[in-house]
Amino acid sequence: MTTAQVWLAIAGMALITGFTRALFLIGGERMILPERVQRALRYAPAAALVSVVVPDLLSTPNGLSIAFSNHALYASLCGLAWFLWRRSMLGTIVVGMVVFTALRLFA
Repeated sequence: MTTAQVWLAIAGMALITGFTRALFLIGGERMILPERVQRALRYAPAAALVSVVVPDLLSTPNGLSIAFSNHALYASLCGLAWFLWRRSMLGTIVVGMVVFTALRLFA
């Protein structure tokens, strides 16, 4: 890509981002989203987090892998299990790091 194309792409993305965010500001209090849409938007942060984290957990230098050598994946699954069981964020971090370190050292 040329320099002009790069700047044009950046400007285009800035305009589109600004426009989509301004729609909610322009509507203000007059714009009321249906209850169904409001319920669906509650899941947006979790969906965004999953879409960022899962590909990182599954990718290795050799491609996608669910092999036992993918320590981050199994440490994350153990951390998730701990969180679902105890609902403790600190415990989730500790369990995930302990499992990850143990797998790296002993597996």
